[in-house]
Amino acid sequence: MRFIMAFGVVSMLADFVYEGARGIVGPYLATFGADAAVVGVVTGVGEAVALVLRLFTGPLSDRTRRYWPISIAGYVVTVVAVPALGAVATLWQAAAAVVAERFGKAVRTPARDTMLGYASTDMGRGKAFAVHEALDQSGALLGPLLVAGMVALSGYRLGFAVLAVPGILAMVTLGWLRRAVPNPAHYDPASRQAATSPPASTGEPWWRFSRRFWAYSGFTALTMMGFATFGVLSYHLEVAAVVPKWQVPVIYAAAMGVGALAALGSGWVYDRVGLRGLAVLPVLAAAVPFLSFSDRPLLVWIGAVIWGAALGIHESTMRAAVSDLVPAHRRGTGYGTFTAVYGLAWLAGGVLTGVLYDTSRPALHLFVVATQAAALLAFVPTALSPRGAPASS
Repeated sequence: MRFIMAFGVVSMLADFVYEGARGIVGPYLATFGADAAVVGVVTGVGEAVALVLRLFTGPLSDRTRRYWPISIAGYVVTVVAVPALGAVATLWQAAAAVVAERFGKAVRTPARDTMLGYASTDMGRGKAFAVHEALDQSGALLGPLLVAGMVALSGYRLGFAVLAVPGILAMVTLGWLRRAVPNPAHYDPASRQAATSPPASTGEPWWRFSRRFWAYSGFTALTMMGFATFGVLSYHLEVAAVVPKWQVPVIYAAAMGVGALAALGSGWVYDRVGLRGLAVLPVLAAAVPFLSFSDRPLLVWIGAVIWGAALGIHESTMRAAVSDLVPAHRRGTGYGTFTAVYGLAWLAGGVLTGVLYDTSRPALHLFVVATQAAALLAFVPTALSPRGAPASS
């Protein structure tokens, strides 16, 4: 638990950086002349990079078992790319910085989640990942609030620049944790022998996982295809002038706060009923566009709360489930494969959301409802499986 909480502090500081920035990325790109489709493409490509590239970084962490160097490299990329957004001069430079930040997440996450998976062996996956996510999301709450103050005082550029401070603190804390726990695999008795042997290829193809794993990945992909990125949501708030621009990161902060609470609640449910508790996710996601693309501030706030709850469940409990669905020695590959599948779906959904926002709001609503309905149908076989509760790897 101490390791998980310490890593939660690292993630909190890192989230302070990149989540503080993400709350204003859509409006910031609009200042360079981007329309909703461009914002959808940039944020969709960013999410795809953050997720699809884990198809390579996951197996890399399994083969080398160099979890710490890989994680640290990813954090370095993020804490450099975000403050750099405040110095860009063109749309393509801003877009490149947004994608670079997401690339850093792609590098570090499989290795980090593998270490968290080792530490969660005896305490329950849902609980461990929920605690980590709650701490993580507290940074996502505080970062946007700081950025909101900077934007109100001096505009977007100062908002990005000030995020260099928590970035430095994140790296200092990460270095300390690396020295304190050089080999987190020792938390898992079943992995100790493998962790002390020379790294080697498992000899298994990256795609060889159970049918249940692939069914779960398909359900997640459909859910995320109809889940709008906050870049498009915040773009709507900017161009439609629904709220003052300084309120946009505050709305994002509120969403992240709700996400932290939702992560704790869903983690508790997962440890008791297994995957069946995730059936609520498509229902939440289907409600978002009807509220968040409204011109009424109250509905926008309600939509942000629901969006944050869905994201909190996704980023905690859905990650925890992967540790139970794949063998311990292939967790890095499992995480990489899982996120690559739904990353491609989120890219397609992000682009479509942006295009439909520009062309037909009713069509956008129909698209989201249809994808979430399909997700629920895809989830039924897994939910009704006799192995629906968490199973040992």
